[in-house]
Amino acid sequence: MSLTVTDLEARLVQFNKLMAELIRGGIRRTTFQPWEIEVLLDIEACDLRDANRREILKRYQRAANKFFDRGGRSVLKLSEYLEKRHKRIEGIEVPAASD
Repeated sequence: MSLTVTDLEARLVQFNKLMAELIRGGIRRTTFQPWEIEVLLDIEACDLRDANRREILKRYQRAANKFFDRGGRSVLKLSEYLEKRHKRIEGIEVPAASD
């Protein structure tokens, strides 16, 4: 299903509200859109450590917004963000020199 630009913008606004709730430490509402449930389940599946959770969620939110600004037609999932980040870091790392 392809979303219109207006629908995508509305979804991004809702995504940012959802992320703000998570970063603050909890969600108080009880109803969600199906895509929000997908995002929440994906975040849960990533099993973030409490110490890094807020910072990772903030970085993820920024990346998801950039993804949308660059023409993304859906909401970037945390698992996709972490995979891209891991591949980028692996590509940058220099192998240790052997003696």
